[in-house]
Amino acid sequence: MAIKCFEDVIAWRKAQDIAIVIYKEFKNNKDWDFKSQICRAAVSISNNIAEGFDRGTKPEFRRFLYIALASNSEVRSMLHLALRLGYINEAIFKKIVIQSEEVAKIISGLIKSLIPKS
Repeated sequence: MAIKCFEDVIAWRKAQDIAIVIYKEFKNNKDWDFKSQICRAAVSISNNIAEGFDRGTKPEFRRFLYIALASNSEVRSMLHLALRLGYINEAIFKKIVIQSEEVAKIISGLIKSLIPKS
């Protein structure tokens, strides 16, 4: 299947899943700054994949994939902090980290596929 739109990108779909889980898990968190930051980072993953795809060039898509990868790392870093602060339990932490690691692998593979062959 050829990728015709950003919605066809598996990493985009899985990144959206992460954002939904993050929003649900932190919706009642009273630490507004923390909640805002982790939610914005989670949304940034799929948004950067979409924006990069629609830029229409491989170099631009690759550049935005790197940004999405960085946002994904930010989410994972914040999950470690959330666990240490007691905002989430170990089971939720592991679930989201596994999703995040999967998205990172897919994005990294996409990046490699977009590097020009010399």
